[in-house]
Amino acid sequence: MTAVTLSTSSAATLRADAIVVGVTKGAKGPRVAPGAESVDSAFDGKLAATLETVGASGAEGEVTKLPAAAGLKAPLVVAVGLGDAPEEGDSFDPEALRRAAGVAARSLAGVKKASFALPAQGAAEVEAIATGALLGAYAFTTYQAQADGAKGSLAEAALTGAKPRDKAHKAAVERAVAVAAEVNRARDLINTPPNDLNPKAFAATVQAAAKEFGLKVEVLDEKALLKGGYGGIMGVGQGSATPPRLVRVAYTHAKATRTLAFVGKGITYDSGGISLKPPGHNETMKCDMSGAAAVFGAVVASAKLGLPVNVTGWLALAENMPGGGATRPGDVLKMYSGTTVEVLNTDAEGRLVLADAIARASEESPDAIVDVATLTGAMVLALGSERFGIMSNNDEFRGRVHAAALAEGEDSWPMPLPEQLRKTFDSPTADIANMGSRPGGGLVAGLFLREFVGEGITWAHLDIAGPAFHEGAPFGYTPKGGTGSAVRTLVALARRTAEGELF
Repeated sequence: MTAVTLSTSSAATLRADAIVVGVTKGAKGPRVAPGAESVDSAFDGKLAATLETVGASGAEGEVTKLPAAAGLKAPLVVAVGLGDAPEEGDSFDPEALRRAAGVAARSLAGVKKASFALPAQGAAEVEAIATGALLGAYAFTTYQAQADGAKGSLAEAALTGAKPRDKAHKAAVERAVAVAAEVNRARDLINTPPNDLNPKAFAATVQAAAKEFGLKVEVLDEKALLKGGYGGIMGVGQGSATPPRLVRVAYTHAKATRTLAFVGKGITYDSGGISLKPPGHNETMKCDMSGAAAVFGAVVASAKLGLPVNVTGWLALAENMPGGGATRPGDVLKMYSGTTVEVLNTDAEGRLVLADAIARASEESPDAIVDVATLTGAMVLALGSERFGIMSNNDEFRGRVHAAALAEGEDSWPMPLPEQLRKTFDSPTADIANMGSRPGGGLVAGLFLREFVGEGITWAHLDIAGPAFHEGAPFGYTPKGGTGSAVRTLVALARRTAEGELF
């Protein structure tokens, strides 16, 4: 992963292969953002005018490269757009800084060292720039032949304008490095093809990380799941040649007074089962384990940061395949909680594995349960591909989750759980069905999951079906493919709990 350093040198005097500067949109053209004063001086105060001459406007996401002026120790200047400048006296939006640093890092693939002369006065800005650079430099090349001379990721990002001896700035970089590494770990897992990442392999990956970071891990195989009555997980996984797993991975802290349970949907490949997906909908279904990847990453990041909170991750891992033993539409499954569910559509499988994991997590009486899942296409239709939905049995908690997500730059939106939709998944055969009303289908799925939350436990559901896997061109710090959506939100929830802000 790209190294991040704090430098006391000015951008003009730091030896590097490139200098990254920020540019804002002004009424009369682009303006050089704070942090790049020494670079502007090397251009005799005409850096903004030079950029305007070659077409730069300062628009967010814009990248303009210039040969460096005489006197600079780097041969290249990379100007990245920050959009509109903040009001006088206000700080730059951390998300704008993350995206600018991310797009700059992507544009510098193959470069050994770049200095980032973006506005970095406070710890929040330092953390945002470091996070953006680390996430933007990400590339998944495991399955690509690396020819001689092929570009690699940016090797080092040196932040100028920050304060290396400032404890807050050093801590900000440490947080950025820890969290970005786990976002990128989640991305790697999501991008790994399903023939290499099945439930067994995923569980082995967690076990290896548990040894490295001092986590407690328990893996329930198909025999234990069958004996334990995990009808949802077994029902989804029984059509595959690779049996399912339920993984419990836990980080504990001696001074913790609160416990969070994170539950992740881990369908390592989703064919739809007997209710087979139509052509054109299968190609990216390796991403259906993005929720489990996010939960795994969040637990590891919490351990790296040493947060004084207990965090338990539950990874419900299965492969949804239409094999001869697959669950059929019309079958009835007895869930871990004892509830019977009539399966009307085997492609509504995520809620089945999550239901078992949520019921099991409830037995440990955590202060809150947050589940994460690429659960419904309906949520994508409702909110688009860059925003996840948040549902909860507690409106105040939902609001706090939403605030934490927005603070981390993860676009999201609070969604309701309309009681009138509950009756739509009543079943004449079983206690409930796994399908209800098509209108509001994402909300129906949330209502279904609520049925399995232990009495009196605060719970939230994040439907990340939209932002978990990006099929378009990269932008900001978001790559093509797995994004690691929700890792930063979950870590923020753990941190806010440790600081007494969530409860």
